[in-house]
Amino acid sequence: MKLLKLVPDHTNIDFMRWRNLAVILSTFLTVASLAYTAYRGLNLGIDFVGGQVVRVEFAQPVHIEDLRSRVAQLGVGEASIQALGNDRVYQVRLPKPEGADAASNQIVSKLRAAIPQEFPGARVDAGESVSGKVSEELAADGLKAILFAMIGIAIYIWIRFEWQFGVGALLTLAHDVSMTLGFFAFTRLQVDLNVVAALLTIVGYSLNDTVVIYDRIRENLRKYRKMPILELLNLSLNETLARTVVTSLTVLIALGVLMAIGPEVVFGLAIAIFLGVLIGTYSSIYISAPVLVWLKVTGDSFVPAEEKTTPGANPA
Repeated sequence: MKLLKLVPDHTNIDFMRWRNLAVILSTFLTVASLAYTAYRGLNLGIDFVGGQVVRVEFAQPVHIEDLRSRVAQLGVGEASIQALGNDRVYQVRLPKPEGADAASNQIVSKLRAAIPQEFPGARVDAGESVSGKVSEELAADGLKAILFAMIGIAIYIWIRFEWQFGVGALLTLAHDVSMTLGFFAFTRLQVDLNVVAALLTIVGYSLNDTVVIYDRIRENLRKYRKMPILELLNLSLNETLARTVVTSLTVLIALGVLMAIGPEVVFGLAIAIFLGVLIGTYSSIYISAPVLVWLKVTGDSFVPAEEKTTPGANPA
């Protein structure tokens, strides 16, 4: 039986031909993502802002604006309402009230009593509560986890390869995380601890792909010292292309199924990783590799000086 090959043997795609266009596009989208995230902010979940979250399920379809106006009349503060897949199930997030936890419990009790009166047959599930102090700690710890992971990975790449590779890995990771945050800021999908876990997963996946490509580039730098750097990068990317395509495709299929039929609670996690895998696959080719060109890496950049001066030391 003949094996299926997604990438034919001896594939020779000129990836570096589009490197300048790719960096212009990536720079624009990254800056736009960061600017929009700073301007609009993220739709932070209860994990980070504190407050009360309840899930309301109706017996008949309910328009979100109608529900929003009814909740506003209760005097429980400015509520954030989000549909959960259809117009029968909604998530209602209530702001953190001033005072003790008893005030939060009173707000939820008021909502649970009023909604069934306004919408017969409606069911309000028990509320989930996070205090302000806990939410602030979670937000700080989540941000630290992402930053420390990126810095630690850059240091590892620096030691494992050379400083140019560490810079390339850090820029790649910053690109991937920024684009993912921009997506959440634009779509207003809720950012909770699941999304933080997804961002750390994206960092790990992007690093894995980048290390494989960097390792092949380093091998070819030693093997083909006289080969022009653009040609060498294209060779390395094509040699690792089959592995990149197969790995990314299998992960995307699994995540696609999880988004389509998985529980709602993991939708944010699944879509964040799905997007991160797509972006990470792109950046491992068009960010991590071209960075080496801009940092003046050549075939003999990492050859010891005494070896350069030895006759016959440089292979073709």
